[in-house]
Amino acid sequence: MAEYDAVIVGSGINSLACGALLARAGWHVCVLERNEWLGGAIHTAELTEPGYHHDVFSAWHPLWVGGAAHAELGPDLAARGLEYLNTDLPSGTAFPDGSATFLLRDAEGNARELGHEWPDVLARFFPNADLAFGLLGTELWSASGLALALKAHRRLGRAGLAAFTGELLASSRDWLQATFASERAHGVLAPWVLHTGLGPDAATSGFMTQVIAVAVQEGGMPIPRGGGAKLADALVRLIRDRGGTCETGSDVERVVVRSGRAAGVRLAGGDVVEAGRAVIANVTPTQLYERLLDVETPAGARRFRHGRAEMQIHLALSEPARWDGDERLGRTAIVHVTPGLDGVSRAVNEAERGLIPEEATIVVGQPLTMDPSRAPDGKGLLWIQLQELPSRLAWNDELRERYADRIQARLARHIPNLESSIVKRVVLGPHDLERMNVNLRHGDPYGGALTIDQNFLWRPFPGSTGHTTPVERLWHIGASTWPGPGLGAGSGTLVAQKLLEPSLAGRGVRRLRALAAR
Repeated sequence: MAEYDAVIVGSGINSLACGALLARAGWHVCVLERNEWLGGAIHTAELTEPGYHHDVFSAWHPLWVGGAAHAELGPDLAARGLEYLNTDLPSGTAFPDGSATFLLRDAEGNARELGHEWPDVLARFFPNADLAFGLLGTELWSASGLALALKAHRRLGRAGLAAFTGELLASSRDWLQATFASERAHGVLAPWVLHTGLGPDAATSGFMTQVIAVAVQEGGMPIPRGGGAKLADALVRLIRDRGGTCETGSDVERVVVRSGRAAGVRLAGGDVVEAGRAVIANVTPTQLYERLLDVETPAGARRFRHGRAEMQIHLALSEPARWDGDERLGRTAIVHVTPGLDGVSRAVNEAERGLIPEEATIVVGQPLTMDPSRAPDGKGLLWIQLQELPSRLAWNDELRERYADRIQARLARHIPNLESSIVKRVVLGPHDLERMNVNLRHGDPYGGALTIDQNFLWRPFPGSTGHTTPVERLWHIGASTWPGPGLGAGSGTLVAQKLLEPSLAGRGVRRLRALAAR
């Protein structure tokens, strides 16, 4: 029976960031992972052929590099071998007629690509950027959340705050069509809402479109040299260097509760790992309340809904992909292949009705544009993501491969040498993703639907309050909790900050000492 200050269930980015922040502060930390790798949805492997290093799940790290955890831990991680690479061509869209439009790293270039309206977008966004990004990095059910709201009220006034909130709730379609005359601009920006788990007609998707567009311009599309797993590796080394433990093959089957407090966890083999100060669970509400806890499941957790499914296609190529049309496509980190705003909207609508989209948005990741070390010299590698798939279908291997064939044929119209250069293809369907990671329920990569009733103050569900649970000293983190999915480690960072806050008693003692010193 081992004892730690904190036991963390799961080893995703929120777990590792939380563990690293606690370990740096002197906590004795234990991270337990049921799979055979540490990192959760961060995993790099020679999935196709030797020498081809594929990011198996997530692949792009702008949220991490721009987040609070990286700001705090960056130097420590760099000292442990983590190096980020970036590009001036982070994203673009290839349209069916062979044309392309790009989202670049400079404002003047984006004005040329998106239209003369872009400078006005920036002029409206930047004065309140601290409110926008603060919203996405604050524990909303807290004094900090209240302070942010008061700050917005003081700056904007009652009418201005009401207008700001209304803009926050607008859909991407409404914001794009009201802002840009160019349908090309719509086609470049609309696909990005898929990466937030939303669709272009969903509430708050207009706000997320603005945030992502500005973030990509300012921060690019960074990736670690050698693969995404280098981030997980560096975090694990930091935890271990500070005396912590990170274990694979450790399936937690129950949170141990004594006198209403989380006291540790019990593993599937019967071993108990004691936690003196906190148990932190990086799981979905379904896993937390129906598997790990012996308490009455909250009504909101019973009604918790998962979102659309995704599929990934990993291609090892005998030569680099040669795109038709604009030569910049071959140098762009992420290319969306779509007819545009209506195409994205239609595909999302079909998937949410349980249909396989007729013309899905194809997300083509090209990590070799920044990091040639991920494939043998002169070869090619593509990371393809499809985010508009129905989760209610009975996915199987045959359906997975037939759908991948359809996507490959579409993509070959843009990349003429694609099919002749494929060395090996590996496809991961929704059923594969769930098998590989229990948090990817039905192949949902975003930890649950992000409809307005499961977002912001109501994530993971109405009635929940931040990252606390009905059990004292048990904390809930991960994509299912605020601020939602992505590699920003927002929930893990917020919980670590809360746990490291000085106690009221400690603050009182320091205040008395300060008064005495006067």
